[in-house]
Order: sequence, then structure tokens, then C-alpha cells
Amino acid sequence: MADVLTIFIDTASPCRGDAAGRGRVEPTAGRTVAALVVATLLSASAPARAAPDGDAARALARQNKCFECHAIDKKSDGPSWKEVAAKYRGKTEAPARLMTHLTTGETAKFADGHEEPHKIVKAPEKAQIVNLIDWILSL
Repeated sequence: MADVLTIFIDTASPCRGDAAGRGRVEPTAGRTVAALVVATLLSASAPARAAPDGDAARALARQNKCFECHAIDKKSDGPSWKEVAAKYRGKTEAPARLMTHLTTGETAKFADGHEEPHKIVKAPEKAQIVNLIDWILSL
């Protein structure tokens, strides 16, 4: 595949010689198209993340008593997880942001105006918390 990409990029970039006969490659629209094609091919070959395990995520949420303040699709003391998913949809920083929120005890703000530390989610393996976050964001 690398040979095909090299040929495509080479042919998409016409050379323009100067008066002394020296060839020079100038940036052109063809090079831009070639770069976009390469980026697309590389992103398409990236491994996809596995779908979150909803049962395991809900079990971890139950163990950590998350359902005392959150529900999947309706607001209670905390936002519903569907609201959280909507808030972060399309934002690349969402998983890291939620990991910080769930594991550091940062301040949670409530509808009545009071604030308190968010309960720290605990799990034997970090991958379980990542699964919980991925599941919430998938809603």
C-alpha cells in the first residue's frame, strides 16, 4: 500500500523546472488531495474500540452506588447519563474529562446550588472505569 501512496503523491505533485532545468516540486491542490487521501486511509486502518459492556458498566455503577444520584434516562440528584452523553457528544476530551470527574472527587454541582465532592468510583482495574465511561458516552 505504501508504494501505491508514494506513486499517487508523486503523480499528484507536478514538477516545474526553472530556467536552468532543475526540477522543483511546488505545493499544489494535488498534494492537498494526496494528503487527505493518506489521512483517510490511515484513519480507516486504525483499530476500532470494542463496544462497551453495558452489563459490566451497570454492575460497577451499582457497586459504587452511582444510581443513588444518577439514572440512565431521567434526571434525579445528578444528571441522567443520557444528558451526560449528549453534553459530551463529539468532544474528544470527553473520556479523559469523565475519568477525572469520577476518580478524583472533584466538586459536583447540584440543582439547588449546593456543591459537594463527587463520590470516587473504585474498581479493581482501570479498564472497568473506562468501560463505564464508554458505556455512559454511548447512550
